[in-house]
Amino acid sequence: MAERVLVVGGGGREHALAWKLAQSPQIQQVLVAPGNAGTASCGKISNSEVSVSNHTILAQFCKDHHVGLVVVGPEAPLAEGIVDDLTAAGVPCFGPSAKAAQLEASKSFSKAFMERHGIPTARYGSFTDPEEACNYIRTADFPALVVKASGLAAGKGVIVAKDQDEACRAVIDIMKDRAFGSAGETVVVEELLEGEEVSCLCFSDGASVSPMPPAQDHKRLQDGDLGPNTGGMGAYCPTPQVSQELQQQIRETILQRTVDGMREEGTPYVGVLYAGLMLTNQGPKVLEFNCRFGDPECQVLLPLLKSDLYDLILNTMNGKLASSAPQWHQDSSAVTVVMASAGYPGSYKKGVEITGLSLVEDTGLQVFHAGTALKEGGVVSSGGRVLTVTAVRSSLETALQAANQGVAAVGFPGAVYRHDIGHRAIAHLNRHRGLTYKDSGVDIAAGNKLVDLIKPLAKATSRSGCNAELGGFAGLFDLKAAGFIDPILVSGTDGVGTKLKIAQACGQHGSLGQDLVAMCVNDVLAQGAEPLFFLDYFSCGRLDVDVAASVVGGIAKACEMAGCALLGGETAEMPGVYAPGEYDLAGFCVGAVERGALLPQLEDVAEGDLLIGVASSGVHSNGFSLVRKVLESADISYSSPAPFGRQGETVGEVLLTPTKIYSRLLLPILRHGAVKAYAHITGGGLLENIPRVLPQDLAADLDASRWSIPPVFSWLHKEGSLSEEEMARTFNCGLGAVLVVAPLDAQSVLHQLQAHEDAWIVGSLVPKQPGGERVVVRNLKQSLQNAGAASSGESGLEQNGSCHGNTVTPHKRTRVGVLISGTGTNLQALIEQAKRPSSSAEIVVVISNRPGVQGLKRASLAGIQTRVVDHKLYGSRAEFDGTIDRVLEEFGVELVCLAGFMRILTGNFVRKWNGKLLNIHPSLLPSFKGVNAQKQALQAGVRVSGCTVHFVAVSRTFKVKAGGCLEFSSNSVSSAGRGGCRSHHCAGSSACAERGHRRESVRPDQRGRAPSLPCCSGAGGQWCCETGRRRTDHLEVMGDQDIK
Repeated sequence: MAERVLVVGGGGREHALAWKLAQSPQIQQVLVAPGNAGTASCGKISNSEVSVSNHTILAQFCKDHHVGLVVVGPEAPLAEGIVDDLTAAGVPCFGPSAKAAQLEASKSFSKAFMERHGIPTARYGSFTDPEEACNYIRTADFPALVVKASGLAAGKGVIVAKDQDEACRAVIDIMKDRAFGSAGETVVVEELLEGEEVSCLCFSDGASVSPMPPAQDHKRLQDGDLGPNTGGMGAYCPTPQVSQELQQQIRETILQRTVDGMREEGTPYVGVLYAGLMLTNQGPKVLEFNCRFGDPECQVLLPLLKSDLYDLILNTMNGKLASSAPQWHQDSSAVTVVMASAGYPGSYKKGVEITGLSLVEDTGLQVFHAGTALKEGGVVSSGGRVLTVTAVRSSLETALQAANQGVAAVGFPGAVYRHDIGHRAIAHLNRHRGLTYKDSGVDIAAGNKLVDLIKPLAKATSRSGCNAELGGFAGLFDLKAAGFIDPILVSGTDGVGTKLKIAQACGQHGSLGQDLVAMCVNDVLAQGAEPLFFLDYFSCGRLDVDVAASVVGGIAKACEMAGCALLGGETAEMPGVYAPGEYDLAGFCVGAVERGALLPQLEDVAEGDLLIGVASSGVHSNGFSLVRKVLESADISYSSPAPFGRQGETVGEVLLTPTKIYSRLLLPILRHGAVKAYAHITGGGLLENIPRVLPQDLAADLDASRWSIPPVFSWLHKEGSLSEEEMARTFNCGLGAVLVVAPLDAQSVLHQLQAHEDAWIVGSLVPKQPGGERVVVRNLKQSLQNAGAASSGESGLEQNGSCHGNTVTPHKRTRVGVLISGTGTNLQALIEQAKRPSSSAEIVVVISNRPGVQGLKRASLAGIQTRVVDHKLYGSRAEFDGTIDRVLEEFGVELVCLAGFMRILTGNFVRKWNGKLLNIHPSLLPSFKGVNAQKQALQAGVRVSGCTVHFVAVSRTFKVKAGGCLEFSSNSVSSAGRGGCRSHHCAGSSACAERGHRRESVRPDQRGRAPSLPCCSGAGGQWCCETGRRRTDHLEVMGDQDIK
């Protein structure tokens, strides 16, 4: 089962941790406490208000909400023993124990530890008396100019003095004036080391270490390392100043020696160990230890981590680090630039509006929030260091350039930031050395590595007629061996257009391979040809082997799907032609068809022939320039929750849905001979592709109400104010292919298609009128407005050949939120109903006021998002209801169903959801009351009962009562189950589905009453469902029985 993870903290580091954890397919949800504006609601990530300072409450919260792992970001909770307390309570927590965290929490302890274990560090003295400290400064035989508060001071407790007088003033500030509070009760005075600072972090499982790439932080506020010290104004990774040999030395003499020493002293170190080092002429020396990820180092390290962070953390906690070392992206550099408030690190203004963040992320950059908050739907500043902009590129220079461009695009008045992050590394790289071909931007070794990676992938596509072996000058194909007698060769070439830009911005490249193959194969298929082999062309400015391998790997898999061989290709690295991170794709497919089977068969295509549409998967690979323009106008980023598609998907994920490949589906049908023509709906949409396979005297008459239009097209139509003609000329509108068949063959072909794919009879061929259009699409506007996930039944045929049948008109599915308290038997019926093709309801969230109940598991198994709003954690009903209301709003709920929800709802909540709040109620009142009503009914010998689904409303006396009745169902009662249970479930699920479709409530008659429904007889007399504004007392619920 997917895991729920809690990240403790609210800065840029915690945003980066949540962002990386959310990429794991094993994680269902990442909670961040307290979080910031960037983690408030972003795909799997959301904020939590749980207190992290009270570890007992936090442990109970984790148990109640099925949190399987806690990841701690900042140092203070670690020093306070959060890992110890949660672990003792049975909640897995990643990080070192409080004793191990002394490496950071007490600089005095840390220096003594390094001295005991021979770990190289600066000479020092530790003092509790300021006079002794000052005397040490003035008498030491080395420059004792670094003064540190021994305790935690949020990264600001270090003063590097210019001379002895300034160092002594720092001692007085820390110890007497308590500049850092209790953290300065002890000070450490250190030798001033000369050299270059680097940050070397590693994962430690208590016995072994796994180093991360070295990084470098920039503490000074201004360019050129000027200005006051800060918490960090930017970082880059990796650092070219640290050679492989030096990294190995650091691993052995510092990182591993530290972990060994902690284990020897009975305090195993498990978590992230951060060593701040100075590269001196005598070798690397430790400046300080931190017991967690650095900030902003975390924002450049995690984007370079190739492995699943969740798996990596589990392996670290379970002592398996030695056998499962993490993988890192090679030949890439990451740069992050911090944007701080004006006045930082001193006093600064909060509440400054920040804009343009989504546009920055659309350029392929990642914005990690730190001191941000949400206000009136926008993002405002709430701290000193406000956000960081991170770029990952093939070189340090291009990464810095991209990050600086991203920072400049952010609307943040008065922001302070540096422009020279990584300047020392760039100077190091620019030292004179002889030029190579690689210096010009062409990496032959990388190209050879790519070929080695894709050779086995191509080999797997071999088929009769060829052996897909890469490496030769050309590829060979034997038509005779493939079984052809009198073949005609058919070729097609295509690309994937600006869909590339979305894939590159999202960092998701694998699906483009299927797009490329599909665009070529589907074109060849339009001639009736079987695709035989495929060649690709991949061009870029600088070869990223991982990206190219992902793309070509997707091409190989798609060739297998299409039944053709990947016979060869070209990888072109052209420095200066493409911007960093950009590449282009082209494909070339060759197929063959026996001469007599060539399509289209224009001489046979006739008036009255029917058109069968085959479903597309979405936009496919055409029209993305217009799609991107609409997104830009709507100010929606690719990482935003999709206003179309399935719950939990981002805009980028929906748009990158790969193009369908139709060869396996259509070839057997085409060979049967019933299909006269086939049009691939590609660039030009419905209006320009169907005429390509028709005689000049015929036109296509389509009815858009006869097929399901994916919601993405409805959204584009509405958001872009696109005309019907623009939609039909640009997009496939839900049809990836259109077949022309005779009326007598239509049902046979349709049934063959529907066995594997959604397909419909969507129109017919009619005579083309003089000056008339070649394609007419009727009902397109109305169908786009109603577009949603809908299915059609079998289509019938009228004698005149026009379309007729029981097709379900596509409709919008109403977003339903279900409130439960227990086992969820009613919920299960709702879930099953919502799965039916005819259902008008989509359950988007299930909320329980009790953690750990069976109903939550039922929802999770059905892939439905769940939330726990534990009533015990709230001080009032209004606060409890307000939280539920916010969750419902978060998921865009349109209809609320109470399915065994055992809590009182306030009048304000019911008023807000008036006409949108349903209750499922067993038809046992007033004869049988209370929680044991079913048992009482059975004991009384009742044989017929039922269920009513009604609106919940508030009367003029402000009592929560039942509103108009929607559904009534009767059922025989059996002692084998709870009375009325089956009708309870059936009526409830049916009413929710129908309510989602009808949307209107029961109208009262002229006397103000709702229409009467059938009565249900029980042992105690007759119960009648007659409800309305004036007579609702029969379902009035009191006390603890209010709204169940």
